[in-house]
Amino acid sequence: MATGADVGVHGADGSGRTITTRIPARLDRLPWSRWHWTIVVGLGTVWILDGLEVTVVGNIASRLSEPGSGLDISSSQVTGLAAALYVAGACVGALFWGRLTDRHGRKKLFMITLVVYLAATALTSLSFAPWWFFTFRFLTGFGIGGEYAAINSAIDELIPASYRGRVDLAINGSFWVGAVGGSLLSIVALNTDFLAKDVGWRLTFALGVVLGLVILLVRRNVPESPRWLLIHGREQEAEEIVSSIERRVEAEKGEPLPEPEKELVIHQRSGVTFGEIARTVFHDYRRRAVLGFSLFIGQAFLYNAITFGFGTILTTFFDVPTGDTGYYFVVIAVGNFLGPLLLGKLFDTVGRRVMISSTYLLSGLLLFGTAWLFDRGVLTAGTLTACWCAVLFFASAGASSAYLTVSEIFPMETRAMSIAFFYALGTAAGGISGPLLFADLTGTGKVSDTVLAFEIGAGLMCAAGLVAAFCAVNAERRSLEDIATPLTAAPAGGAKGLSAPQ
Repeated sequence: MATGADVGVHGADGSGRTITTRIPARLDRLPWSRWHWTIVVGLGTVWILDGLEVTVVGNIASRLSEPGSGLDISSSQVTGLAAALYVAGACVGALFWGRLTDRHGRKKLFMITLVVYLAATALTSLSFAPWWFFTFRFLTGFGIGGEYAAINSAIDELIPASYRGRVDLAINGSFWVGAVGGSLLSIVALNTDFLAKDVGWRLTFALGVVLGLVILLVRRNVPESPRWLLIHGREQEAEEIVSSIERRVEAEKGEPLPEPEKELVIHQRSGVTFGEIARTVFHDYRRRAVLGFSLFIGQAFLYNAITFGFGTILTTFFDVPTGDTGYYFVVIAVGNFLGPLLLGKLFDTVGRRVMISSTYLLSGLLLFGTAWLFDRGVLTAGTLTACWCAVLFFASAGASSAYLTVSEIFPMETRAMSIAFFYALGTAAGGISGPLLFADLTGTGKVSDTVLAFEIGAGLMCAAGLVAAFCAVNAERRSLEDIATPLTAAPAGGAKGLSAPQ
C-alpha cells in the first residue's frame, strides 16, 4: 500500500510550494467498500429531502388555502410565488455557496448548507403569515442550491473513477424517492381524520427536519476532499485521510491494495480568482461549456413540458379527479428513479458519449411519439402515464448525467462553481421560463397547445442529445485530473496522461 512519504515537496517561491503526489491515483484505484457507502448515505441522501420538499409544497397548496389552516394564503400563491422564491433561492444559493465551496472546502460548506436548510425548513413549519412562509421558502431553496455544488463536487472527488458515473446518477436520481415519499406523506398528513388542518402540513415540514438531522449526524464522518486539501497547501491532512481510508479498505477486503500508477505535480496556491474561473470555463473549455448549457436546458424544458401541466392534463382531458392525480404522479416518479438506477452502470462501461446522447435522444423521440398519439386521441389516462413513464425513464438518466458531466469535465479549482453555474442556469430555465411557457399551453384545454408543449420539450431534448454526440467527453473510468488538468498543475513535470482542454 502506498502511504507515508507519498507527497514530495520540491520547493517554494513567493506564491506557494510545488509538490508531487499520488493521492488522486490512490483514491481512484480503491475497490468499492463500506466506507464508500458511508459517503453515499452521508452526502447523497439530501436529494431525497429536495424531492420531499418540492412535492410536499405542491400537494399541500390546497390545504394551506383553506380556512383554519393557520395561514392566510391562496393556493396560487403557494404554487406560484412561493415556488418561484424557492427556485430563486436555489439559484442564488448555488452561486453563492459554490464559490465558497471552491475557496473554503467541500466539508465546511456541505455542513453549513445542510444547517441552513434545516433551520429554514423548521421555521417554515412555524409560519403564521404569508411573508414568513415566503421568506423561509426562499432560504430553504438557498440551502438546497448550495448543497448541489458542495455535494456533487465532494462525491466526484471521493468516489473511485470506475464507479463515479453510476454513483452520481443514482444519487441525483434519488430526488424521485423523495418525491414519492412526499406524495404518500401528504395523503396521510392532510387527512383531517388524523390531524387538524393547522397541524398536518406543519408536520410534513417537521419530518424533513428530522430526516435532515439524521443526515447531519452521518455527514460528520465524511472527510474533506483530499484533492481540495492538496491544492490548498494541506497535503499532510490529505495524506492522513487517504491512509486511513486505505487501512479500512484493506482490513475489509483482507488483501493489500495495488500500487497507484500516476503522479501529479501541483504548484500550490492560496486561491483562484473569479476571472480565472470564468476564463477557464468559457474560453479554455468553451466546447464543454456549450455541452453543459445544452444538457441543462434540454432536460429542464422536457421536464416542464410534462410535469408542469401534469395534473391539468389528466383532469382536463381524461376527467381524472383532482384528488387522484397523486397516484399517477407516484407511477412516473418511480420511472424517474429507476432510469438512473438501472442505466447508471452503462455510463461507466459503455461510456459517457454513447449513453448521454442516447438517453437524451430516446427520451425526446419517445415524447414526440407521445405527442403524436395524444393528438390522435388514442390515449387514456393510464396509457398516457405509461408513455410519460417510458419517456422519463430515459430522461431522468440523461438529466442526472448533466450534473455528472459538469462536475467532472472542468478543472478541480472550478468544479463547485461550474456545478453551481449550470445548476442555476437549468433551475432558472425550468422554474421561470418553463412555467411561463408551459402553464399557458397546457392550461388552455386545447389538444393542439398541449401537443406543442410536448414537441418543444422533445425538440430541445433531441438537440441536446445531438450536441452530446459530438461534444461529450469520454470521462468513463478516468481520473478527474486526466479529464481536466488542474489549474494548479505545475507546467514542468506534470502528471502523466493529463489531457488538454477540448
